[in-house]
Amino acid sequence: MSVLLQISPPSRSPAYRGLPVLALGFRPFYLLAAAFGALSITAWVTMYLGWWQPATQPWLGAMLWHAHEMVFGFAAAVVVGFLFTAGRNWTGLQTPQGTWLGVLAGLWLLARVLMWTGPAWAAIAVDVVFLPLCSASFFVILRRARSQRNYGLAVALGLMGALNIGFHGAALARRFDWSLHAAEAATGLVVIFVTVIGGRVIPMFTANAIPGVRIRRWAAVERSVIVLTLLATLAAAFQAPALLTALLAVGAAIAHGVRLAGWDPLRTLRKPIVSILHVAYAFLPLGFLLIAAACFGWLDRSTALHALTVGVIGCAIIAMVTRTALGHTGRRLETGRMEHLAYLFMTLAAVVRVAGPIAMPDAKPEAIAAAGALWSLSLLLYLVKYTPFLMRPRIDGKEG
Repeated sequence: MSVLLQISPPSRSPAYRGLPVLALGFRPFYLLAAAFGALSITAWVTMYLGWWQPATQPWLGAMLWHAHEMVFGFAAAVVVGFLFTAGRNWTGLQTPQGTWLGVLAGLWLLARVLMWTGPAWAAIAVDVVFLPLCSASFFVILRRARSQRNYGLAVALGLMGALNIGFHGAALARRFDWSLHAAEAATGLVVIFVTVIGGRVIPMFTANAIPGVRIRRWAAVERSVIVLTLLATLAAAFQAPALLTALLAVGAAIAHGVRLAGWDPLRTLRKPIVSILHVAYAFLPLGFLLIAAACFGWLDRSTALHALTVGVIGCAIIAMVTRTALGHTGRRLETGRMEHLAYLFMTLAAVVRVAGPIAMPDAKPEAIAAAGALWSLSLLLYLVKYTPFLMRPRIDGKEG
């Protein structure tokens, strides 16, 4: 059984006696990310469609604010929460909890407020320190445990922080195109997280949940998939020559498609807690094919990008924030109607956001509105059911 499923507290950690919500990284960051993800998308859609013109608008402007906050705010919080939680199991050492975890969560929340209200200097000062602090905190634990296999994840978190600094630097220089390049590159890093972690856990979760399933791996695919994904996302983010970007994107799509086929995804359809992970991964080959198509002007880049942001990242997030929250609050890994609706709404959000503008270009605003509503509903369902779980101690009396 994988260390990701070992939910007992490390034996070397002292007993925690503080607030349950600060006992482990997933608790505050999943709560904050879900609430912010629902509110921010609702705000973005209403501003984008002209339905709401708030008296105080984001100092970056609505579009840059949306691009920044969904990757450096929402997605980053979930990544940090997951890594702090999984990292404790990978190393047997305690990751941030209590006061230090509260400080990090407070920094994240303050940054979200200031990124809307300004002033710009305060927003930037608070926002740029969050990811480097999280990366350093995570790396210290990995180094103490000599968990060299996971060093790359801490480095990637630090690179995400560097891209955030680059985003703000470009914005201050009024090079908003480079700010968007930085945000797209950071999106690529989150996609890399999904590629790496998904490759570790999706086959294992599938084999554990589906009797008789056959998991197949090919060495050439496993060696190439991360490199191709990295190169393709960077080429797309920084707008490398169209032919080069398209070739890399097609290569990444093929690698992901073959990898997913080896995990027997159709066998998981009756197990939603597993099938949603396969759905999220299936958007990887689709997203890269759409990126290749966008290189030749067959569709707009925004639609291709949202196959990765809503399809891959959104579906992977709703899959993991339910699964890890159940396991690490001492509950059985069984989902019910609320989770299944949340999975369905997030999947439909991705389908509508991607297929709508392709099938009906003139109805793109309506597709964005519908996708935003489905996204927010998915996260709100999560909050309704999981807020009590995350605010209270584990039901089995263990720490976590």
